[in-house]
Amino acid sequence: MATTTYELYIIRHGIAEERSEKWPDDTKRPLTEEGITRFRRAARALARVGIEVDVVLTSPLVRTRQTAEIFAAAFSPHPAIVNLDALAPEGSSTAAMAELEKYAKKKRIAIVGHEPGVGDLAARLAGMRREMEFKKGAIARIDVEALPPKGPGALRWFLTPKLLRSLKK
Repeated sequence: MATTTYELYIIRHGIAEERSEKWPDDTKRPLTEEGITRFRRAARALARVGIEVDVVLTSPLVRTRQTAEIFAAAFSPHPAIVNLDALAPEGSSTAAMAELEKYAKKKRIAIVGHEPGVGDLAARLAGMRREMEFKKGAIARIDVEALPPKGPGALRWFLTPKLLRSLKK
């Protein structure tokens, strides 16, 4: 029996506005213009090198939702975007991993969240003891054999925002 490999793209949201009196509600803090531009470049670079995505799961906060929308727009056809409370800052990697089972019919899943949550989720998916540190806009690909994963997956790559933007066809 052939095994199914799921490609999970773990993404930290792009550069967001700083916490301030201008943004008293942290859930509504958006990406900066620079964050939008840089992440758009990174997402398009992935699409150019042949990455495909079936669905984008995202924290419901504004900055992650914007990141998810920019990411999805880079691909054709555009994957659906689904809000997942488990990816919000108060969520947990355990809850996020359990939610993945609902998407077992999808083979290429992008997951957009916040630090330290995405770093913890990526580490757990890859079978690491310590969380991975994601800069804003960083993306890792981890392949797993089941959803939710029954064992450690394989870290295929982990790209900083600068490396993503430098990708050429």
